[in-house]
Amino acid sequence: IPQDDDEAARLYRRAAEQGHPIAQYCLGNCYRQGEGVPQDDREAARFYGLVAERGYAKGQYNLATLFVSGKGVPQDYAEAVRFYRLAAEQGLAAAQNNLATPCISGMGVPRDIGEAARYFHL
Repeated sequence: IPQDDDEAARLYRRAAEQGHPIAQYCLGNCYRQGEGVPQDDREAARFYGLVAERGYAKGQYNLATLFVSGKGVPQDYAEAVRFYRLAAEQGLAAAQNNLATPCISGMGVPRDIGEAARYFHL
């Protein structure tokens, strides 16, 4: 079967509209990358936000990265840290690593080297 980004995005949207969290996450990825839909960080953030609030670690991580960059959402390090922390607590290694950096720099959280070390060693 040949790859068809337009059809994939259409099917993800159909499932996402029915509340399927993995489809919502995947549709967020489509918008983030511009695959099958026009690239739109605001729409990516919206779909990541839907699954992040439902506890989906990868959605929390991706939403956090948007808060760091200010793409699709206002730049907000405190919100980034909040979502990185939620994902890190579920064992997502990339979130644990990305959470350690603000703890070192004090970006969005009080500077805490001990907390940073804890996240680097998880």
